[in-house]
Amino acid sequence: MDSAPTFDPKDFRQALGMFATGVTIVTARAADGSPVGITANSFNSVSMHPPMVLWSLARNARSLPVFEAAEQWNVHILANHQEPLSNRFARAGEDKFGGLALDLGLGDAPLIPGCSARFQCRTAFRYDGGDHVIFVGEVLAYDRSDSAPLLYVTGGYALAARKAGAVSTDAAATLGDAPYSEDLLGYLLGRAHFQFMAGFRRTLNERRLSDADFFVLSLLSVRDGLSAAEVAGHIAYTGIDIGSVALRSLADRGLLDDAALAEGRHVLSQAGSDAILHVLAAAKSVEAGLADRMGESELVALRNLLKRTILASDPGLPKLWTGGAGPA
Repeated sequence: MDSAPTFDPKDFRQALGMFATGVTIVTARAADGSPVGITANSFNSVSMHPPMVLWSLARNARSLPVFEAAEQWNVHILANHQEPLSNRFARAGEDKFGGLALDLGLGDAPLIPGCSARFQCRTAFRYDGGDHVIFVGEVLAYDRSDSAPLLYVTGGYALAARKAGAVSTDAAATLGDAPYSEDLLGYLLGRAHFQFMAGFRRTLNERRLSDADFFVLSLLSVRDGLSAAEVAGHIAYTGIDIGSVALRSLADRGLLDDAALAEGRHVLSQAGSDAILHVLAAAKSVEAGLADRMGESELVALRNLLKRTILASDPGLPKLWTGGAGPA
């Protein structure tokens, strides 16, 4: 009989890593009552009638005896914001459940909240899977949320998004080999930006605010007390030269605090704070509309790709949110 083929383990693992999977935490309760959980991406569906799922665990895993003895275990498909939880349960020797609030489930297996989906299962079968044991469970109960799932592919975490259709009504414009086509990144980023701003342009006009005014007031709503040079440095990515004339105009319209301005600092006045809060509320409304049309999962993926684009093209602009602060 021919022996099994011999592969380079590292290369074989990398080849398997090309298949994107979800990230799960599987939990059970040990005989002494202590909670046990591990991160796994070997989860898969088996049957709809009856509802059955499977996952596998390495034979050298310290938790294997617990899962082999457990009559019930729970599978949690992690949401995109639960990456830290995935890392915690992937490490050995850590108090994985420390400070973690649990939900009440059908049995005593720990049930973690905030996931994209959860499956409470009864052990149906166990199979030999080489250096792993394959657990097949009957699903006794499940629940799901609208939270975007966390994915794992090519050795790192990822997010899911549906493939977009053509923006142009002319199919030839999607070929991408012309100097200017709808696949040009600058066109896509620019059009998305201006269409987004068009959604709250009316509010800007009502407040008599230009795009430059909007950028400055937004900046000062996060970082007040900046000098003129610091304001210009933060706004440099827009290509707009924010100089003393533009800042003086904001002050003359009562949008900046005169006392702070006399000290060379730029702080929003009450009128300035009121104006930018109304504009940002309108912008949030546009964002909510996008979330309704795109879905929360795709919006999370969009934010992630935009952040990666910004980091990859950042010429070294100063940080806007610092000290753990973040946008509202």
